[in-house]
Formats: sequence, C-alpha cells, structure tokens
Amino acid sequence: MDIRAVNTLSYEEFVDIFGNVVERCPLIAAAVWSRRPFSTFPDLEASIAEFIDNLPVSGQEGILRCHPDLAGRDLFSGSLTPESRGEQTQAGLASLTPAEESRMRRLNAEYKDRFGFPFVICARMNDRESIVQRLSERLGSDPAEELRRAVEEVKKICHLRLRDI
Repeated sequence: MDIRAVNTLSYEEFVDIFGNVVERCPLIAAAVWSRRPFSTFPDLEASIAEFIDNLPVSGQEGILRCHPDLAGRDLFSGSLTPESRGEQTQAGLASLTPAEESRMRRLNAEYKDRFGFPFVICARMNDRESIVQRLSERLGSDPAEELRRAVEEVKKICHLRLRDI
C-alpha cells in the first residue's frame, strides 16, 4: 500500500487497517486519521508517535496495559492478536520449556506488580534469551524510566507493523 492509497482511505478502512499497529489500541488510528494527508509512511509513524508522546502518563500506561504478557496465557490459549502471535512465535516464546514458562510467569507477575502494566519489548528485535534477560534487568528500573522505555518499545513494534502494511 502506498501513501496515496492510505490518504484516500475512509475512516473505517483506516482504523480497520491501522487499528492494531499499537496493540489493541484502535483509538490511536482513529485519532491519527484526522491528521491526513500524510506525505510518507514515516510521516504517518511520526503522527502516531506524537499522539502517544502527548498522552498523559495514565494514557501511556493504558496503552501498555493493552499488551499481553509475553509467553503468557493468551499465547497458549490462542487469544492473541495475529500480530502478537507471530511476533512472540518468531522470538521463540511459543516453544519454551516448562521451566522457562514458569520463569516467564514469575517474572511477568513481578514486573506487573512493580510497574502496574505488562512488560513490553519488541519481540521481533529479540530472541527468547534476550527477552528474559531484559525482563530481569528492567525489574530494577525506576518507574518513570521504565514507562519511558516501555513506550519506546511500543513505537518499535508500531514501526515494524507499519512496515508490514
């Protein structure tokens, strides 16, 4: 799809196509649609990033809460979005050993208890070993820094999903 085609999409078509570039947040696509016309895909991506950056902390935390736990219940129950399923599978999270699954459950729970939202990392830019390592490391982060880091990871995921479109 080229940018001219994007700019001619109706509101409904735009939200249908771009509604999950930020996981389970079609509201972002709905809000960004009104910023058309976009000159390039990077312009569209910048509009999404600007929208996210201008949200209050509670809004940014809300975006993070829309993300599933990595290697969590949703992966194994089949309730992930197609994008998340592909990303987690590509990173090797769908083939964890029982011990690795247990460790991920424990780390995910500790992270959520500490920060109030799930651990977010661009799975397509990592493998399962680096994901577990980063999750362990980031548990010690300052909450404000972790929010900033998690939002940046959302933007990386968005970038790759836009590229796929």
